[in-house]
Amino acid sequence: MKYCIGEFASILGVTSDTLRLYEKHDIVRPIKDNSNNYRYFDDLDARDLLMSRWYRSMEIPLQDVALLIKGASSGQIIEKFQETQLNLEEEIKKSTLLLNKMIEINNEFKRIEGSLNTCTLKDVPGIYRLRQTHKNDLLINDYLKDTVNEWMNMLPFSFYSFRIENTDILSATNTCCDYNWGLSLLEDEVHKLNVEIDENVEYISPTRCVSAVIISSGEESIKRDSLQFMLDYLEEHQYSIAGDIIGKIILTEKIEGESRTYLEVNIPI
Repeated sequence: MKYCIGEFASILGVTSDTLRLYEKHDIVRPIKDNSNNYRYFDDLDARDLLMSRWYRSMEIPLQDVALLIKGASSGQIIEKFQETQLNLEEEIKKSTLLLNKMIEINNEFKRIEGSLNTCTLKDVPGIYRLRQTHKNDLLINDYLKDTVNEWMNMLPFSFYSFRIENTDILSATNTCCDYNWGLSLLEDEVHKLNVEIDENVEYISPTRCVSAVIISSGEESIKRDSLQFMLDYLEEHQYSIAGDIIGKIILTEKIEGESRTYLEVNIPI
């Protein structure tokens, strides 16, 4: 039997636009009536269309579906299914990593209020890091451009962190710390994401830290006074600083035109 495009689309549960798209890819081949310019589809078109939709339901690209419909051996079909399966497994792996990261970030958000200006002990994992600023001024490092571009594409696994030399924070005369910012990746996520590490990347070893959340204005430098309560906690519990202070941005909020950034600060002990 022969069917006009509207009737054929209705019978098969697709739209006329879908039929036109599949016709464009030569999956269905309607016969054109030159007397009225109508296109008519037949039962063979129905079989090819349904088979094509079955392939598409498994995320096989339409251009590949067209090749399978036009002519493919069982071996070629099996090979395409195996390729699609591997691609799906990789997508699931990436989505699972992203979901776990979002859960981790959401848990950090929930802990902000309880951690604000409150010291706790925390085991901070190893971190790989690119130094990109001196205080808030960007450094021009041509040799870092490719790595920065790669790590930016790894958001939200990469994050912006700061580093303060412990000798600087211990100086009572310094009101503004000598810090730097840079993109960072946790050590275990470097391995999960198969990131290549070169000589331009610095490594911060896992360590036990006194940890707290502080608030900084958008344009404000990190000042010693904002960390004084942590230094007092160290003295009270007879802890000594065992390395450079590290931290990261948790989130930045903007209320009535004023921005405030919540920073996690970790002092190794």
